[in-house]
Amino acid sequence: MYSISLSPLVPLWLFAALAAVVLLGVAAVLYLQRGRGVFRALALLALLGALADPSLVREEREPVKDVVAVVVDRSGSNRLADRSEQTQRARAALERQLASIPQVEPRFVEVGDGDGANDGTRLFEALNATLADVPSERVAGAIFITDGVVHDMPASGQALGLKAPLHALVTGRDSEIDRRVTLIDTPRFGIVGKTVTIRLKVDEKNGTGSGRLVVRRDGQVLVERSVRTGEALELSVRIDRGGPNLIEIEAEALPNELTTANNRAVITIEGVRDKLRVLLVSGEPHAGERTWRNLLKSDANIDLVHFTILRPPEKQDGTPINELSLIAFPVRDLFQTKIKEFDLIIFDRYANTSILPLVYFENIVRYVRDGGALMVAAGPEFSGTGTLYRTPLSAVLPAQPDGRTIEEAYRARITDRGKRHPVTRDLAGSDVEPPRWGEWLRLISARANDGDVVMSGPGDRPLLITSREGKGRVGLFLSDHAWLWARGYREGGPHLDLLRRLSHWLMKEPSLEEEALRAVTRGRTVEIERQTLGDAPGAVTISGPSGTARSLPLASEKPGLFTARLQATELGLHRLQSDQLVAFVSVGSDNPREFVDVLSDPARLRPVSETLAGSTRRIGREIGSGVDLPRIVPVRSGTRLAGGDWIGLRISDSGIVRGVSLMPVFLGMAGLALLLGALIAGWLGEGGRRSWRRKAEA
Repeated sequence: MYSISLSPLVPLWLFAALAAVVLLGVAAVLYLQRGRGVFRALALLALLGALADPSLVREEREPVKDVVAVVVDRSGSNRLADRSEQTQRARAALERQLASIPQVEPRFVEVGDGDGANDGTRLFEALNATLADVPSERVAGAIFITDGVVHDMPASGQALGLKAPLHALVTGRDSEIDRRVTLIDTPRFGIVGKTVTIRLKVDEKNGTGSGRLVVRRDGQVLVERSVRTGEALELSVRIDRGGPNLIEIEAEALPNELTTANNRAVITIEGVRDKLRVLLVSGEPHAGERTWRNLLKSDANIDLVHFTILRPPEKQDGTPINELSLIAFPVRDLFQTKIKEFDLIIFDRYANTSILPLVYFENIVRYVRDGGALMVAAGPEFSGTGTLYRTPLSAVLPAQPDGRTIEEAYRARITDRGKRHPVTRDLAGSDVEPPRWGEWLRLISARANDGDVVMSGPGDRPLLITSREGKGRVGLFLSDHAWLWARGYREGGPHLDLLRRLSHWLMKEPSLEEEALRAVTRGRTVEIERQTLGDAPGAVTISGPSGTARSLPLASEKPGLFTARLQATELGLHRLQSDQLVAFVSVGSDNPREFVDVLSDPARLRPVSETLAGSTRRIGREIGSGVDLPRIVPVRSGTRLAGGDWIGLRISDSGIVRGVSLMPVFLGMAGLALLLGALIAGWLGEGGRRSWRRKAEA
């Protein structure tokens, strides 16, 4: 291939000025002398050409192939039904066709699910990465094999920066059936004891127009009703506990629908307690009273109401009430009018001295069974005539005093049951025998008749008992010497951990449940934790987003705690079940983007492909897993790059320059002869004209 190259012998600006002067001179000569100045004009142009130093350039070019990128969608939505098989057949057919076109180099790249559940299908990112090292003029085109569910769509074809056609071959069928739950407005937080509103709708294609909707909270059914599809609706859900509340909304499945993964939506609402209200009633001033008060006051989330009985009935001396510097004990307000406002009631060394009528103790029993919490920190009065066990509270107290108070030094010990209980498990100092903590000096002897004995005293007598009554919980501490740990007696002990865990267990802290199934994700690793007071639980069953289930054994990590790990292969919501416990964990987000809308649709990619002179068409057949693939045609010119049964690739005939040779035109004798020839021709022509003119005049 030949071309001309100019390398002026003078600066470019000077050459341009000389060229302008020469051209003006040539024009003037030709105009004034007409045909007589032709040779002079040629001489001037030859001189200008010599200054331009022209060279004849010869390039040695090697033809190269144009690149066509084929992006194959292997994401979760394109594995539904028989789309995966359609994709594989389309790829094999494209490989055969492209291999028969010698001018192109095919580059195949497969795209799976993104690293995160909200990444979705990223076909255009893969396309850009595949063509990053290819000059734009060498790109013959791009072909997508996909279901049309793409989540990195550019704003326009021009924004993609591709100067070649884009063709999308869409798998799936027009007759697909699917139903999905679409969340419109969901709260992230909710006040415990209040309701939150969730707005959603059920969408479907080729469905029935209505279906059953089930709403569950932490696996328990809250609402079940029939709804019309396509219509927005509101659901009110009560937040019953602090921490994460998992709300699952599931729509009834349609026969033969693509997947049920998007029939379910999961919302995690963080339950926030406005304030935990605790009522502490101390029967008399004593050293342990301040331990309870300091513990509860140190928690900014606890609103403490504390009363100490300073003048029991037997100490009445006739002093008028208006002369006493004491606050009257508002028993009616606390134990009848406002009792349900408290999350925990603590009786600290309280004796039944007729300050509280029996009807108020009956109110406390109802309060506990309806979901409240009661804690009794017992002293010597619990084994005497004023024991609370002789009140209606005996119906919920887990132990009966036998009338003895043991006064001796002893080390509290964690029972076998207590080693499994989250309140007492792993208390600092409990890992050796005897435990590394100080001694207590008093124990109220009692016989446990209910609940779990988690700590014991001398002679394996019960020291701390936890129990459940109806919907509520009860704790019984059979000693008033926990304050010795707080004072550092004999090196003290973990009183803060023990009392804080106990009070928060009573107030239903989720992390302190005795029977619990929990799971968290780290990347695609699911870490499962099973808390139990029983023996080794059975295997946990895990159901993935696609409905496939597998069983995973649990290994003992410590008493009462069993764990397992799972490497998830699917993004989305996984359901876990162990015995009667159900938990949910999402690999990625709660509602993966890939499965929100799984219907194959050529219309999604059509605006981009048509802007790039490409095409979008469905290749899946209505029956069977075969595909109707168009012919691939190389196109060297023209603007039409797709037809009814064909798609085009733009061929550029590009090449790589392997060598270049230069041949100067005005080099040596050749240049000199050209210049002299022009000058001699001009001189002879001028001399001949003068001789002819003399003869004419003679």
